[in-house]
Amino acid sequence: MDNINNLRAVILAAGKGTRMKSSTPKVLHKIFGLTLIERVINQVLRVEGIEKIFVVIGHGADMVQECLDKSYDKETIKTVLQTEQKGTADAVFRAYNDLENFDGNVLILCGDTPLLDEKTLSDFLEYHNSKQADLTVMSALLDNPAGYGRIIRKQDKSLEKIVEQKDASDEQKTVNEVNAGVYCFRWKKIKQAFFEISTNNSQGEYYLTDVIEWAVKQGLNTQAYILENSQKMLGINSKEQLSEAFKILNEEKLNELHEKGITIYDDKSTFISPETEIEEDTIIYPNVYIEGTNHFGKYNIIGPNTTIYGNVTTDDNVKITQSQVSDLHAGKNTTIGPFSHIRDGVKLAEKVRVGNFVEVKKSTIESHTNCAHLSYIGDAAIGSDVNIGAGTITANYNAITKEKSKTILKNGVKVGSNSVLVAPVTVEENANIAAGTIVTENIPSEALAITRSHLRIIADWVIEKKRLFLKK
Repeated sequence: MDNINNLRAVILAAGKGTRMKSSTPKVLHKIFGLTLIERVINQVLRVEGIEKIFVVIGHGADMVQECLDKSYDKETIKTVLQTEQKGTADAVFRAYNDLENFDGNVLILCGDTPLLDEKTLSDFLEYHNSKQADLTVMSALLDNPAGYGRIIRKQDKSLEKIVEQKDASDEQKTVNEVNAGVYCFRWKKIKQAFFEISTNNSQGEYYLTDVIEWAVKQGLNTQAYILENSQKMLGINSKEQLSEAFKILNEEKLNELHEKGITIYDDKSTFISPETEIEEDTIIYPNVYIEGTNHFGKYNIIGPNTTIYGNVTTDDNVKITQSQVSDLHAGKNTTIGPFSHIRDGVKLAEKVRVGNFVEVKKSTIESHTNCAHLSYIGDAAIGSDVNIGAGTITANYNAITKEKSKTILKNGVKVGSNSVLVAPVTVEENANIAAGTIVTENIPSEALAITRSHLRIIADWVIEKKRLFLKK
């Protein structure tokens, strides 16, 4: 008997997606910062027992391959190429050489179904195994099944066949159970079908639905599993459906957060990715968009008017207001905004203040340090108890060498307003930099650095200028 505990998956991602009306391959369109194919793969990887995933690529293969190479280990995710679009069964057959001697179940699904989650897939596989099925199809009950392939069952409720809309009789069209496009094959029992099904159809293609008819003729155990939530089967074939999936994922996430004790003042203007975790008693104000993977601690305040682009973690009591943030860790009691821009790997310790119109990039800032106004901090390591005056710039980029250099401000440094620190430069502990200073050399501890022209005051200058003007 086959080993049902062995599990591999084939994800179909070769289609062009003509109705998307885009030069980007369909599976590379994004929802909350993740491509459709990444969303599907991530859920499959969470299914217990999954050994390997084969992704069938075709249209835009190089682009899809590049996306997968950036995100996944090639030992776990392997791509196979379908050079011509010859149908769903042909797509699965592209992985045949890798699966030929496999002993176990093969899960088959499409790369454009971002709502399918780990629980749905696990329940489907559990049903397949509990029925000791050789082939199981995921189905759904729809109020309006028009356009979908109908699930036709035998008297014993097992699966007999799937009939496409154009081929269905009037009686079959009344069936509201439809094919959801997810399959599980007991591979050793089913693999021969790929050599025996034909292209005897209007499109001249090989279809997975023909595999079902083959299995029934062989007397194999064929089943259909009904989805509890038919929304999960949504495939993305247009920008409208992409928007619909975005809204569904967002609604699910907001409902989850409400139940967890998160205050969200305006669901209609709040958008939070499924991958974001938020601890209790955090408040989300209106006009907040959060994508990617993030983790926010307790008693945070996020918004209003805030955009977070992923890889953000915060401790407790962090406030982010009217700002754009990504790639950040913020320690407890830290305040960001309004109108701050933080990006590219920033670490803020506890009780740090990054204020209005401050940009911080690729820098670390230690505890009790303030950078409150109108500054750019890039490629810097800033100690604790540092005060950075308004208008301070770290000049980190050499336009000739195209290199970026580091600015180091050690504990207790005080930087006056409108100062420029030309990197590479180090300012030692408790040194002071006077307002308007351009720092081009290292500054020792406890020292004052000042570059300032002599101030001249010319008495009655305005009166004299007016007198000369009136003479003319």
